[in-house]
Amino acid sequence: MLTAVSGVAGSGKSFLIHGCMPLDAEVTIVDQRGIRGSRRSNPATYTGILEPIRKAFARANGVKPALFSANSEGACPECKGIGMIYTDLGFMAGVVSICERCEGRRFTDEVLTYELRGKNISDVLAMSVVEAREFLTERGVRPMLDGLADVGLADVGLGYLSLGQALSTLSGGERQRLKLAIEMAGDTEVYVLDEPTTGLHMNDVDNLIGVLDRLVERGRTVIVIEHNLDVIARADWVIDLGPGA
Repeated sequence: MLTAVSGVAGSGKSFLIHGCMPLDAEVTIVDQRGIRGSRRSNPATYTGILEPIRKAFARANGVKPALFSANSEGACPECKGIGMIYTDLGFMAGVVSICERCEGRRFTDEVLTYELRGKNISDVLAMSVVEAREFLTERGVRPMLDGLADVGLADVGLGYLSLGQALSTLSGGERQRLKLAIEMAGDTEVYVLDEPTTGLHMNDVDNLIGVLDRLVERGRTVIVIEHNLDVIARADWVIDLGPGA
């Protein structure tokens, strides 16, 4: 079932739901807190996909997995694996330019010679989730990509993101949707979403409703604390809290 918990701000919606959850229940809670993203963080690192990708490249080329990390041995020495050069101009706004040595590819020339089925690590990180799912068939990579693509990034309107795009370039709404997609790609029995439509465009709300429907069809229990009337109208049950309930 999909249950919506509605009511005015301060009526106790979150307090009610979180207080009713048994301590031993298998519950995934997706709250309103956004994810933090640095220049080095990207969807591949945040989702954990990068680790099996690095190991796949290492096995295919007989080298160490550390070479395929932009934070380790394989990083471009000029930009330190960021792909960009950040110049601080003191009292003026800083200047950002593409690293001339690696041309924004983040890795050394040697690392970029190592390939997996004709693609180097920079090529793979430039792929979208759907493209990467078609290309990467290795065990340990595919389950994560399947989960993110089937009930994940594309369904919450983030199909355009590449695996290697810096989280610092994402808007607050994009970060929230990224978090939502990752949490919902799991296999938990009960999902609690605390105002998931915050910051979403109307089209993305429709995509979100579709994801919730698919979770319910798979036998999951979904509880949504929400003000959005489109989401509330789609629920099997509505619990409205007062005053004025």
